Amino acid sequence: MVNYVSPGVYTIEKDISEYAPSINTSIVGVVGFAGKGPTNKATLITSQNSLITTFGEPNEGIPGQALEGSLEILEQTSNLYFVRAVGSGATDASALMSIGSCPAVLVSGSDVTGAAYGVDVDLYLQIQVYDNDGTAQFATPRNYSIPAGTATVGQAQAIRSIVGGSIEADKVGCFDGGQATDTSLGLSGAIVGQYAGSGASIGVSAYSDSNFNTGVVAGLSALYPVSATYVTNYGLSSGYGTDWTLASAVRVYGSTFINEGASSTQYSLLSLYEGNGYNGGTRTDGTASGNAISVTQLGGGNFNLNVVQDGVASEQFNSSFLASGNFIEDVINTGETNLTSDVIKGNIMYSQADVAVTKQQNFGDTMGYLIYGVTAPDGSDNFVAKTQFLYPSPLNQNGTADPGDPVVEAYVTEAPGGGRWSKLLANTGANLAGGTNGAEDATALIGDSTVDPKTGMQSLDDETINIGLAVVPGIATQSVQNNLITLAENTQDFLALVAPPYGIGTTQDAIDWTNGKSASTAGSRTAAINSSYAAVHWPWLKVFSVFDGKDRWYDPSIFAARQMCYTDSVADSWVAPAGFQRGRLTKPVDTELKLNQGDRDALYSGGNIINPIVSFPQQGITIWGQRTTQRSPSALDRINVRRLMIYVRKVILQSTRRFVFEPNDEFTWAQIEGVINPFLDDIRRRRGITEFRVVCDSSVNTPVRVDRNELWTKVLVKPTKTAEILIFEINLTNQSAQLGNL
Repeated sequence: MVNYVSPGVYTIEKDISEYAPSINTSIVGVVGFAGKGPTNKATLITSQNSLITTFGEPNEGIPGQALEGSLEILEQTSNLYFVRAVGSGATDASALMSIGSCPAVLVSGSDVTGAAYGVDVDLYLQIQVYDNDGTAQFATPRNYSIPAGTATVGQAQAIRSIVGGSIEADKVGCFDGGQATDTSLGLSGAIVGQYAGSGASIGVSAYSDSNFNTGVVAGLSALYPVSATYVTNYGLSSGYGTDWTLASAVRVYGSTFINEGASSTQYSLLSLYEGNGYNGGTRTDGTASGNAISVTQLGGGNFNLNVVQDGVASEQFNSSFLASGNFIEDVINTGETNLTSDVIKGNIMYSQADVAVTKQQNFGDTMGYLIYGVTAPDGSDNFVAKTQFLYPSPLNQNGTADPGDPVVEAYVTEAPGGGRWSKLLANTGANLAGGTNGAEDATALIGDSTVDPKTGMQSLDDETINIGLAVVPGIATQSVQNNLITLAENTQDFLALVAPPYGIGTTQDAIDWTNGKSASTAGSRTAAINSSYAAVHWPWLKVFSVFDGKDRWYDPSIFAARQMCYTDSVADSWVAPAGFQRGRLTKPVDTELKLNQGDRDALYSGGNIINPIVSFPQQGITIWGQRTTQRSPSALDRINVRRLMIYVRKVILQSTRRFVFEPNDEFTWAQIEGVINPFLDDIRRRRGITEFRVVCDSSVNTPVRVDRNELWTKVLVKPTKTAEILIFEINLTNQSAQLGNL
């Protein structure tokens, strides 16, 4: 403490307002399989809608009932952590997006006198753009007047200022090599259509006067048709895929790179995780399900890649292959880290293998630059693409603005370096396909606690998520259930809820199962269950599934967890989640087996530990027991007491950590008592305990313990017991008896 040595007024603030915090006891951990969504991590789910959006809809093809159980439990709690395990053999859903080049026409760098168009002399262009389906984008070909003086230097700059190319809405644009006055594209400029693909084309006519008159005299031979696939220079230094034959009217097609086999080029999209929930399709009612991908081509090198989920657009990524734009592998994650998408991951592929790509510096760079970082790689690294060529008829060799109906020929060529002006092809919707869930896998459910992050159910071992209940619905595998119970005991954080498998048989079969004597049955168990951190409920319950449109048998542990959350909302976690007040189930329509009084007696007594679910004739289906699986008789053989102790432990740990490294003396001891006493008294007033005592003094903090830097506190509680057996003694007396004395 600071020492004050001069006169004055000083203030010191000390916070001695410690109190025990409140902790949510209705957070449920669910482990199981799903058709989509994050794997091997505890994902917070706060509503039924967020569960379906994240992990997909339930169906009988998915092992277990994790999704079905979560939907039921979320009706009574808004905090659930879902851990999705991946079955053996599960695969990603996928879709291949084709890549293509846009059609382009080079403009001669000068007229016969050496004058640059749009700088020194006039140029008049008439342009029509066609998409990959051959649909014209302008009602009539569009006229562009580029008079001398449009730009002071750089023909490409002059043409671009009139034709366009700088905004995404432009259907056509003029592009150069990145420098306005270089000796190649910057000197001349390429007129490029917006659409890529072998069916896309651009028709361009050049004129010498502003009337756009037809005829040989008005036609201006200033255009070079560019091959969309071949970029070698034919002995010329510039090498932009043209034979340098000037024309006054041309129609040029784009190209589509093949997406299968050797020398193929494509953008491969995979679902972010494995599962058939990503597969696009159509439900029986005609609505879309799963995920589909669409691509919208924009001006220049840009395109939008859209992710559609259940028929509704969910994500959009503005992308390109350019370093200066939104490079596609920066915009969309290539793996499962640094996620930008909740649905997909993507990679540019060459010869069906992922490659380390080089971002294109200019829209005019070749595909070879993207894949290899060089414009034209060796001939062994060709790119196979499909395009079309125009064979003009005599009718359109006179310089007319409309080249007429072309005679086209599909052509596949190997092109060193590939085409230029590339982007993803437009696509109205390609379904992801091929995703599978894999087979039920106990190892995946159990997970691994030795890796970081932990996997499977081991990811529930995290104090930051504070679960109070855990369940693996629909899975009766002994190893899975035993590991869940072991995890509950080791962490002391939650109660594990398990159940015998569906169709176990009679009451005796169910008892044998819990006692480890059912080796001959499906879902066999060879070891008895004995833990105060677990509870067993039985039999299974019939519930109508809105997703399947029929009745299905549900794991009873689902409804055990549901009613415990309900109990927390109407009472407290130390109140029994059973009986007509808090154990009545309204959704199930039937029980797997009708239990009579004898069945209930056998299940619940004589060292047996099954909580029966009973269908009463008038009161309905009700949970009629609240035992833990502890065999030895003590207060902890009841669910309400175990849940009370889990709650007390968590609160004491959280509220007393602040005292670590404080002086080990009477003042700190009194502070600890001052935190715990009001907390326990509150539970007493809420009928959780009948009496308590907190001892933190020299009687427990002996000199030896203090010397070891240990501070001990003894907490004694008497938990409130439940009235499970109500007995009314009815006595008959004669008329002379004095009832007040009996």
